[in-house]
Amino acid sequence: MSAIGKPTLVYSSKYQVSFGGHVFPTEKYALTYQKIKEANLLKNYEVTEPIPASTEELLLVHLPDYVRDFMNFELSEAMVTSELPLNKEIRDFFLLTTGGTILAARESLQSGKAIHLGGGFHHAFPDHAEGFCYLNDPAIAIKQLKKEGRITRAALIDCDLHQGNGSAYIFRHDKQVFTFSIHQENLYPVKQKSDLDIGLDDFAEDKKYLDYIQRYVPLIYDRHQPDIVCYLAGADPFMHDKLGNLQISKTGLAERDKIVITEAVSRGIPIFVVLAGGYAYDTNDVADIHFQTAKALI
Repeated sequence: MSAIGKPTLVYSSKYQVSFGGHVFPTEKYALTYQKIKEANLLKNYEVTEPIPASTEELLLVHLPDYVRDFMNFELSEAMVTSELPLNKEIRDFFLLTTGGTILAARESLQSGKAIHLGGGFHHAFPDHAEGFCYLNDPAIAIKQLKKEGRITRAALIDCDLHQGNGSAYIFRHDKQVFTFSIHQENLYPVKQKSDLDIGLDDFAEDKKYLDYIQRYVPLIYDRHQPDIVCYLAGADPFMHDKLGNLQISKTGLAERDKIVITEAVSRGIPIFVVLAGGYAYDTNDVADIHFQTAKALI
């Protein structure tokens, strides 16, 4: 059980990278940080900057040939499925944001709670990229903490619009890591089998969404008894997201955050949060939702 202090906030201004007119709004990271700063809330966090993940850390999840191609930004067959360009700037972004997730995971063991204003690239597989994701940072962070002997059991609570297929595949044989995904069913990706999948019908609204969260998340904490929780607080279940058609409100997403975080904290389980997706027509809406998530840790 961790001592609860100020939550850690992990962020870098170097997350300002261009994906080349892509639907993924990388400006959301700086916008979210700015909202926290303008609300005079930075004093409520221990703010820290990440360092890039090492090759050794990447190899905990990804295969050597894949890591080699990624590090050399070779647009090989395994890379093109990312649907992103690949250059030095983008490679370095993914190395840094993966380092940020590892740092948030470590810090959560000290303070009880941490948020990384980045990360959550849960579609990356050991041998290929997918869905805007080159490196599966949540999986790398969990495996690194296990390697260090800091944790044995973990839970991945994935509330992104899209199923965390890469994470589900990576941990498919690991009974010590419980994977939970609540997502829109009739949507990308090709599904893998999580330990528990909730596939929502199109146009699902707050009540159904929150009923599932309230029913299953505490049950996972009690039955699996994780040493740490990784929470993917995707902003893309939002009703005005470009890539989906769930009808979840900002209020509903804020309540989701409250349930996932407080149910962990009340049990003394360290929790670290990553932002994952968010593609609203107005990027300020995405930043608002991530800002609410950050506030939920205070």
